[in-house]
Amino acid sequence: MSAGDGHGGGPYDGTGQTRTRLPETHDDAYGGARRGRSSSRGLVTVVGVVVLLIAAIAFANRGGGDSASGSTAAGDRLESAPTAASGEQPVTAKKAGIPTGFAHSEQGAQSAAANYAVTLGSTGMFKKDTRHAIVDTVYTAAAASELRGPMDDAYSAEFLGRLGLDADGNAPDGSTFVSRVVPVGTTVQEYRDGTAKVAVWCMSLIGMSGERTTDPVTTSWQTWTFDLQWSGGDWKITEQTQQNGPAPVPGDDKAATSEEIGKAVEEYGGFTYAR
Repeated sequence: MSAGDGHGGGPYDGTGQTRTRLPETHDDAYGGARRGRSSSRGLVTVVGVVVLLIAAIAFANRGGGDSASGSTAAGDRLESAPTAASGEQPVTAKKAGIPTGFAHSEQGAQSAAANYAVTLGSTGMFKKDTRHAIVDTVYTAAAASELRGPMDDAYSAEFLGRLGLDADGNAPDGSTFVSRVVPVGTTVQEYRDGTAKVAVWCMSLIGMSGERTTDPVTTSWQTWTFDLQWSGGDWKITEQTQQNGPAPVPGDDKAATSEEIGKAVEEYGGFTYAR
């Protein structure tokens, strides 16, 4: 795992089926005590034919009890993958600030999936130009062409406003919008020469850091599963699903202040993830 360059955001003939959860406003505020879990949000809007499960699902559905459990029965458990780093550099090139050129192997597919989760969970997804660049880079050409319009509709001015952003995806003066995904592990569920299905277990940070925010930065846990196709010399996404968890028991860490969170976001960059 090597340090990346930025702070987060930087052709398959089938289509995926995904859901977009729009956020509600709420009255949480920064404080010194550990935050409890909020009630299930459960706001689900089906948008068009193919729409990405956007990073804001963590913000909109914190503690979502309506999602499928991340646990599996003992008889259905996959063999655990080794967690030691291979020492191999995952990629040597970038496009639009996004790692590209992954190896045509199981390890390459896992590296691609982990990096794509980071990119799709970044703040770049909330601005039209960078969102289009991300979609064109990580999806197959066919999937990307179907995603752009419905995704632009999903990231409407009303939706962005619910997150505290203006119509262009900018945070108010004096505030910092935070959206990051941190992969914890990956596993290959299926692999063939030209296709792969890879699940990425990850933690998300999302919210607004600012003196007057009512939606502070919080964490949530998800598992993203990507269907990948080897296309044009790289792994590309054709379809994806997401479910909440598995989430560990919250610790007793004291919640940071808004100022501390904002400072940390500015000081600590993201990573390039390798298997």
